[in-house]
Amino acid sequence: MGRPKSWKKKGFFTFYSNNIEPEWMVLCLLPVLPPELRPIIQIDGGQFMSSDINELYRRVIYRNNTITDLLITFRSTPGEKVMCKDKLVQEAEHTLLDNGIREQPIRDGHNKVYKSFSDVIEGKEGRFRLFGKRVDYSGRSVIVVGPALSLHRCGLPREIVIELFQTFVIRGLIRQHEASNIGVAKSQIREKEKDL
Repeated sequence: MGRPKSWKKKGFFTFYSNNIEPEWMVLCLLPVLPPELRPIIQIDGGQFMSSDINELYRRVIYRNNTITDLLITFRSTPGEKVMCKDKLVQEAEHTLLDNGIREQPIRDGHNKVYKSFSDVIEGKEGRFRLFGKRVDYSGRSVIVVGPALSLHRCGLPREIVIELFQTFVIRGLIRQHEASNIGVAKSQIREKEKDL
């Protein structure tokens, strides 16, 4: 059963109103993490242990090579077979980028879910963090994927917003003569924090 037409219209107008170009949603090249971020380590007994993402890259390469060989070897391959193989390549790419997007994520031999590209870059252990340490009027938070946010937007917890914009609020309170000095303005902000 497909999605209702109203959903499609809403999705289109969301893109349109936020000046998001549809071609931005299409990847022409697949991002490849550098080897340092997906190591292969030799363990006892001469065996090798590989990063989860290496296995996901391997699946994409294998499936892509399979469809390429099919097209080269059999020039008159039925379209249905090519579409089926193409769907497998697309599935491998989706899994590489975000293994949690599907109902049944890909697992290893020990039934552990593979860490995908999005798992490597987001979250507390991810490669991208907002700040390394705290300084005045700054905040530190965990980056997560937010499908409700438009492109070039960032969602912030209320406490961080209050901390980041405190200087502007203080200046506004003093200019409007609602506070006589910085200390009074800060105490007013703390009192009104609950109402924000």
